[in-house]
Amino acid sequence: MQGFKGFSNKTLQFLQEITRHNSKEWFEEHRSLYDENLLHPFKQLVETLTPCMLAIDERFETRPAIGKTLSRIHKDTRFSRDKSRYRGRFWLSFKRPSKDWKESPTYFFEIATDWYRYGLGYYSAPKYKMDLLRQLIEQDIKAFEKLIYCYQSPFELIGDSYKRSLNKALPEHIATWYNRKNLAIMVSSQQVERLFNKQLVNELTRAFQQLAPLYHYLQKIETYNQ
Repeated sequence: MQGFKGFSNKTLQFLQEITRHNSKEWFEEHRSLYDENLLHPFKQLVETLTPCMLAIDERFETRPAIGKTLSRIHKDTRFSRDKSRYRGRFWLSFKRPSKDWKESPTYFFEIATDWYRYGLGYYSAPKYKMDLLRQLIEQDIKAFEKLIYCYQSPFELIGDSYKRSLNKALPEHIATWYNRKNLAIMVSSQQVERLFNKQLVNELTRAFQQLAPLYHYLQKIETYNQ
């Protein structure tokens, strides 16, 4: 497979159309557009990014396939009030294989009709893992402080927080991490024209490499649970 050359307007048009029609009949009739304009360039992007990602963690799943590094366009509506069949967004992820990867540190890149975002997520980390993160921070606050100074604009720290401070002795820039129920470091952009250029690979490569120290820090928590 050739290297990633960028997405196209047809990629975003497909996401707009699947959102509007959102039926199995429409999807099956236009499956070739899905394959050509969405799935194929995402597979190219995974393959192009793979050397960089394996340099960060040689245990990453890197197969460019649905359910491995690529999301499904079909939604699981069993436990959702929203019964629409298809998503209007699509993403790739790099993570270690596990029974429930959603609870582990995961690199991601996601696009929708009018935005894209990427970063490092720990979105579904259970409480005991976040408690372990807090223990790590307390063990060496200065080391953690040096770590988080690497993640300035355009990165943004997001995630749910406890309403009450869990450690009032911590300075605010440490406490904002410490008090999280879950977290992600993310860049969000509405400059979708940047998706149409193969230089997107360079943007993602720089960002993912910049986040590598935090990834390895979070991965310590996963090691404690093995």
